[in-house]
Amino acid sequence: MKVVIFCGGMGTRLREETEFRPKPMVEIGGRPILWHIMRNYLTHGINEFILCLGYKQEYIRQYFLNYEHMNNDFTIHFNSDTKVLFHERHTEDWRVTLVDTGLNTPKGRRLKMVEPYIKEDTFMVTYGDGVGNINIQALLDYHREQKKIATFTGVHPLSRFATIQMDDRGKIKLWKEKRQIEEYINAGYFVFNRDIFHYLDKYEELEMAPMEKLTEEGQVAMYRHEGFWQCMDTYRDHQLLEGLWNDGNAPWKIW
Repeated sequence: MKVVIFCGGMGTRLREETEFRPKPMVEIGGRPILWHIMRNYLTHGINEFILCLGYKQEYIRQYFLNYEHMNNDFTIHFNSDTKVLFHERHTEDWRVTLVDTGLNTPKGRRLKMVEPYIKEDTFMVTYGDGVGNINIQALLDYHREQKKIATFTGVHPLSRFATIQMDDRGKIKLWKEKRQIEEYINAGYFVFNRDIFHYLDKYEELEMAPMEKLTEEGQVAMYRHEGFWQCMDTYRDHQLLEGLWNDGNAPWKIW
């Protein structure tokens, strides 16, 4: 099982951080959010990843090329045959393929560009800026049961603003700050069959024409996730996730 992670966007709504590095490299608890996402999949036994790179991709390339040095204590013996002794070993048994998919490329096009690296009939896709305690194995099982080309994970987001209800005469009946919205939104944890690539030949944005066409054909299923999920779209989102981690109350930390 492989997981494609979109890591190429410019993250303009998080400019406080993304001016200097790509959004997937913005840290929560001293680790990039990309690490948290991949670590979550690893907990479910999935360790093969394909990263669609674009904006400031050199930061992600350097991170994985120097992963041992960045995440372990080590001693260097300088001589004619310099040796590095690592005093600890990380537990991330990952296989990571990094692919340059361009700077302003729509996500559907990015996915199409990594098709040569996917040989399996079923694979997963997610965004590089959202974390949750999603049961990945249950999501996969549901996809197989539904026998559709595409399955996405639906979540109930929290409203960013106060929700208000009025009666017919204009009297306020309810004021609820940041309540959970009843409708589902796409959390970006997908499972696809290889047939998805046929829908990407003409259309470049994954969530628009391809998903609309698949929906018309009855080829889309939604896996309902009632637990925690949070994207890191803005600086406020980043502060929320950082606070949860620092308080020891990060729901996505299932490892």
